[in-house]
Amino acid sequence: MPQPLRFLKDLWNDADTEGMDEPELLRYRSNLLGSDKRLTNFGGGNTSAKIETEDPLMGEIVTVLWVKGSGGDLGTIKRDGFATLYLDKLNALKRRYKGVHEEDLIPDFYPACTFDMNPRAASIDTPLHGFLPSRHVDHLHPDWAIALAACANGPEQLEKLHAKTGIKLVWLPWKRPGFALGLWLQEAAKDNPDADGIILGSHGIFTWGDDCKGCYQNTLRVLDAIGGYVVEAMEAVGEKAFGGQIVKNREDRNVLAKAVMPSLRGQAGGETGQIGHFENGEDVMKFVNSAWAKELAYQGTSCPDHFVRTKVRPLFVEWDAVSGTADDLISAAKTAMQAYREDYTRYYESNKKPDSPALRSPNPTVILVPGVGMFSFGRNKAEARITGEFYTNAIHVMEGANALSDPAFGDSLSQLEPFIERYTPDAQRPIALHNYVALPLAESFGIEYWSLEEAKLKRMPPEKELSRKVAVVLGAGPGIGLAVAERLAREGAHIALADLNLEIAQASAETLQKSFGEETAVSFQADATDRDSLKNLFAEVSTEFGGIDILVMVAAVFIPPDPVTGRNTDAHFKKTLEVNVFAAMLAADEAQKVMAAQDTEGSIVLISSANAVVAKKGSWAYDISKSAVNHLVREMAVEFAPKIRVNAVAPASVVEGSQMFPRERVIASLSKYALDFTEDESTESLREKLSQFYAKRTLLHKSVLPKDIAEAAYLLASPRLRLTTGQVIPVDAGLPEAFLR
Repeated sequence: MPQPLRFLKDLWNDADTEGMDEPELLRYRSNLLGSDKRLTNFGGGNTSAKIETEDPLMGEIVTVLWVKGSGGDLGTIKRDGFATLYLDKLNALKRRYKGVHEEDLIPDFYPACTFDMNPRAASIDTPLHGFLPSRHVDHLHPDWAIALAACANGPEQLEKLHAKTGIKLVWLPWKRPGFALGLWLQEAAKDNPDADGIILGSHGIFTWGDDCKGCYQNTLRVLDAIGGYVVEAMEAVGEKAFGGQIVKNREDRNVLAKAVMPSLRGQAGGETGQIGHFENGEDVMKFVNSAWAKELAYQGTSCPDHFVRTKVRPLFVEWDAVSGTADDLISAAKTAMQAYREDYTRYYESNKKPDSPALRSPNPTVILVPGVGMFSFGRNKAEARITGEFYTNAIHVMEGANALSDPAFGDSLSQLEPFIERYTPDAQRPIALHNYVALPLAESFGIEYWSLEEAKLKRMPPEKELSRKVAVVLGAGPGIGLAVAERLAREGAHIALADLNLEIAQASAETLQKSFGEETAVSFQADATDRDSLKNLFAEVSTEFGGIDILVMVAAVFIPPDPVTGRNTDAHFKKTLEVNVFAAMLAADEAQKVMAAQDTEGSIVLISSANAVVAKKGSWAYDISKSAVNHLVREMAVEFAPKIRVNAVAPASVVEGSQMFPRERVIASLSKYALDFTEDESTESLREKLSQFYAKRTLLHKSVLPKDIAEAAYLLASPRLRLTTGQVIPVDAGLPEAFLR
C-alpha cells in the first residue's frame, strides 16, 4: 500500500474537476504542481498529456501532445499556455535527426508539427515529453530531487532510496535538454518498465501516469519519498551543514544592508541598471556563514533553471564580518566585483564558439555576504526576488548533496563514469566538492549562451524607457503626485510613494499596483521637513528596490491669507517656506547621496509654480517660496553635477484633484472672482468652474491638469531631456505675465 504523504499534500479535488475535458485536467494538474514552490521554480518545470482528438481538417482521430509552451509558468498557466503537436509528426522527426551536431536545428521543425494552428511556441522540452510512453508526464525541479541529481554518488543513493522506500528511479547523466535527451528518456523508460521516474543528473526528475489524476498523485508519492530521504540525511548532519558555521549573524545586518545596497546596485547594474532585493532568512544565513560557502558558491549551480537567472556563479564577498563597517563592506565588494568581472570574462573567452552570442554583462546577479545575507538583482523587482529564490533553491540542493556524502567514497566520480562513458564520453568532466556536483563550465556556458536561449531573449518585448529605474514621489496624494507616479510607472519605473499621511500614500500605491503589478509600487510615511525622516525613507526604498534614480518632489502647502488682514501670519510664512523650500532642499540633498553612492546618473524634479514669477496680492508666502524653489533648482544643478540633473516644472493653478484646493479655498476663490455658484454644488463642480475661469485667462484657453504636469515631469526625469539641467519648464497653458525672462 502507498505510504501516506509526509511533506506534501494531495490537493486534487474531484468536485473541482467535474466536467473538465482532458486539456482542462492538464491545466488543473499543472496549477496544483506549480502552486507548491517546493516542487518547481517560477517559470520552471513542464507537464504534458497525450490526448486523442479529432483532426479538424481530416476528421480522423489523432494523438495530440499537449505540453507547456515556451516561457510559461505552471502555477499560473491557462489552457492557451500549452503548445499542441501531432505526436506522429513529432515522432517522424526521429528519421530527420542525424545527431547532436544538428540538435539546435530540430526546433525549427516544431511549427510544422503544430496541431490546429496553435500559436503557442513549443518549448525545448517537447521531445522529452513526447518520447516517453506514458500518456501523462511531469518534469519538475524540486530541491530534494536535484540534491540527488547533484550527488557524485547519485547512482548509489538511488539504490538506497529504492531499498528504503520502494521508489525505483533510473539515473541518466547530465545532458542539455533537447532531442537527444528525449531519445535517452525513451530508451531508459523502455529498459526499465517498472521505474517510478527518471533522475536527470544535475537537472531534475521525470514522473508519469496513465491518467491525469494518477500522474499527479504518483508525482507527489515519488517526491514525498525523496523528500523524506534527503531531509533525514540533512537532519543527521545538523549544525555541521556546509562544514559548520564560522561566522555569526551580524546584529546590525539590516542596517548594513540599507547602507550598502545602493553601492552594490550601482556596481552590479552596469550601464543598464538593475532592481535589487535583499534576503537574510535562516537558510541563506546558514550558507553564507559556513566554512564551505565560498568554495561551494564558486562551484556554481547545477540545475540550468537556476543559473539561467543566477549566472554561472554568485559573487562571494570576503570581508571582516565580525567588526567591519559599511564602508569596509563596500570597499571589499568593489575589490571582489572587479575580480568577478575578470573571472567571468575568462569563462566566456575559454568557452565561446565562433557562433556564440556576444559577451553579456560580466556582473553578478547574486551577491553573498557573510554575516549579512544575500543581495540579488534583476530587470524588475519580481525578477530580482525570483533570482534570490532560485539561489536559495541552489543552497538547498548543495545542502542535500553534502548531507548524502559518503566519507569512504570522497569526491570520486567513479559512480558517474560508467554513465558518462556510455552517453557523453567526449564531454568535459564535472568536479565534485563535498559530494556536490555542479555543471562543468563548458556545459554551463552551453546553456547560458545557447543560441535558442539567445533567440528567446530576442523575442522578448523591448524594455520600457524607465525599466530598471526607481522613482520616489514625495507628496503622493491624488492630483499631481499620483499623476506623476502613474506616468513614470507606465514607462516601467518602480515607484516609492511617500506622504506625511500614510493612508494617502497607501491608496496611491494600491492604485498603481492594480494597474502595473503588485511589486511595482510601495508606500511610506515621511516628513519631508525632517532630514532623519528622509534618510530613513531613502534607506527603506534602497532596501526594497536597490536605490534611487529619480526624485519628484511634489509636497507643498498653500496657506490662505488671514481673511481680516489679507496676509499670512508669521507662523504661516515660516511654515510655507519650511515645506516648500527647506523640505525640497532636504529631499533633493538626501536623494542625491543615494544616487552618488550608486555612482549612476540621476534626475531630480521639483514642482514650482507660475506664481514664482508673478507677483500677486494675498499669496506672499507661497509665491516667494516658489521663487526660491526656482533658484534652488539652479543652485543644486551646479552642486550635484555632473551625474545628477535638477530641474523643475512650473504649473499654473492645477485645480483637479489638488489637495491645495479644498472646498473652502475653491469657494473663496470663486467669491474673489465674483463667479456664480451655489452652496449645494458638489466640490468637483465648483472646482470645474474655477478651473474654467483660470483656463480663460491663458493664451491657449485650456485648463492645466495633473496629467500635463506629469508629462513634463516624466520628460525631465527620463533620458529624453538628458542634457537639460538647472531649468524650470512652465506648464501653464500660456500666461504672458509668467513668461520667464
